[in-house]
Amino acid sequence: MSSYKEKLSILSEMIAFAKIDKTVKEPEYSFLLSIATQLGVDRETFDSLFEKNTEHIIPKSQAERILQFHRLVLLMNVDDEQHEVEVGRLHNIGLGMGLPPSAIEQVLSIMHQYPNKIVPPNVLIDIFKAHYN
Repeated sequence: MSSYKEKLSILSEMIAFAKIDKTVKEPEYSFLLSIATQLGVDRETFDSLFEKNTEHIIPKSQAERILQFHRLVLLMNVDDEQHEVEVGRLHNIGLGMGLPPSAIEQVLSIMHQYPNKIVPPNVLIDIFKAHYN
């Protein structure tokens, strides 16, 4: 599992992504808080991340990168709104993590086929597996 510093980086990146449209809505905040809880980050530390920057650390393993990309896809869709700027930013984040561009595009395209645009984890994994083979 990631170090505490890496966990804060994961959350910080997600918070910055949620702020793209200038406001963090309640569903987004709740989702982010649930991720913080899963990562073992207390609420006070989590809330402080909205005000301060932390060092950006790209997840080390490919599995961690794919997981972070999936979290960001879920975050983008949690408020039932999807803005072009979010899709573009998510695409760039995926590229920055070294994920295959064609896999990123496929995930962003296929998500519209699922209820609430939630791509099942096994489908997401299969997409990335296909692009690495």
